[in-house]
Amino acid sequence: MAKTGDICTFCGRGSRDVNMLINGISGAICDICAVQAYEIVMEQGAQSKNPFGLNQKELPKPEDIKKFLDQYVIGQDDAKRYLSVAVYNHYKRLLQKVTSDDVEIEKSNIIMVGATGTGKTLLARTIARLLRVPFAIVDATVLTEAGYVGEDIESILTRLLQAADYHVDMAQRGIVFIDEIDKIARKSDNPSITRDVSGEGVQQGLLKLLEGSIVNVPPQGGRKHPEQKMIAVDTKNILFICGGAFDGIEKKIAQRLNTRVVGYVAGKEKNLLDRDNMLKYITPTDLKSYGLIPEIIGRLPILTYLSPLDRNTLRNILTEPKNSIVKQYLKLFEMDGIKLLFDEDVYEFIVDKALEFKLGARGLRSIVEAIMMDAMYSMPSENEKKLQVTLAYAKEKFDKSDTNRLQIA
Repeated sequence: MAKTGDICTFCGRGSRDVNMLINGISGAICDICAVQAYEIVMEQGAQSKNPFGLNQKELPKPEDIKKFLDQYVIGQDDAKRYLSVAVYNHYKRLLQKVTSDDVEIEKSNIIMVGATGTGKTLLARTIARLLRVPFAIVDATVLTEAGYVGEDIESILTRLLQAADYHVDMAQRGIVFIDEIDKIARKSDNPSITRDVSGEGVQQGLLKLLEGSIVNVPPQGGRKHPEQKMIAVDTKNILFICGGAFDGIEKKIAQRLNTRVVGYVAGKEKNLLDRDNMLKYITPTDLKSYGLIPEIIGRLPILTYLSPLDRNTLRNILTEPKNSIVKQYLKLFEMDGIKLLFDEDVYEFIVDKALEFKLGARGLRSIVEAIMMDAMYSMPSENEKKLQVTLAYAKEKFDKSDTNRLQIA
């Protein structure tokens, strides 16, 4: 009779039938059962994280989602409201039960338009903290048609699978943020003998993802190969949020508004327009004239915009959010036992330079980094435990930095 340590307590296989037996105090487990036990534990863990065991009363309401966004993102109330409602409806759609009325709620993909540095990607990253569904952020600039240098369209879903720990059911209920969607706009309206493989070609490939279809996804990303095992992912319940700067689209909006009517009324209407924020008048027609194909626009039914950042907003972004730029530097110095203090007029100087750069909130970090670089380099090795950043200090450090040459005319 075989000894207890010579057979698997779970399946009864002998040591000759398996690669490895792991002995315990009163039993043993073979490598086959260990792998199965691991898969069961991972599956149960995924189910415990699955929000769809919740009922609708426990879901975060749109107002709650917006309040959470307000802690990290200053301004952009319209975009926050659109995002909050879209995410809430996405949850409800996933919890929808089949009823006799055959009413099926369709998903409402979103496209956000806003100048660089206004907070499109920050909104996406922030809302990902709150969500209890897999969330992936991908960049459209690297996408090309299959067979060309770049990434296949299916790589978008590979990122979502990775975020869901390769649990397909979880991934099929996730949310994908596609950044820089404007970079795949049709390059020209004129027909050409060369293919637009990173523009219109990518848009055509995205159609099946946005609309909802079963897509074969390479699990590790990269190009598809016949010998590579694929994972089938149904995109029917995946919510897509797209964002892009659409640089220059304001001219197309202005052109459309100026040709709407003729005569005295036209001149009167022009005076009522907010020329500093033309994006508030954006319509799907403008996206089409910019280079997005009508099929893509039709699959992104919700269109919202992000307002350009004015002086007050930039000043608030610098210090108010939970993870504001100033608070991050205070934390960095605090970890070295250094107390960092800023004079109020330093903040005004930073905002002034950011407005000159015309890079939105991103410009703030570049300027603060230029001012603090020397201190971050030398102070960790010194005995000083306090740094007071004055306006004179900030001007001196900024003027000698390379960042000073980045000003946009």
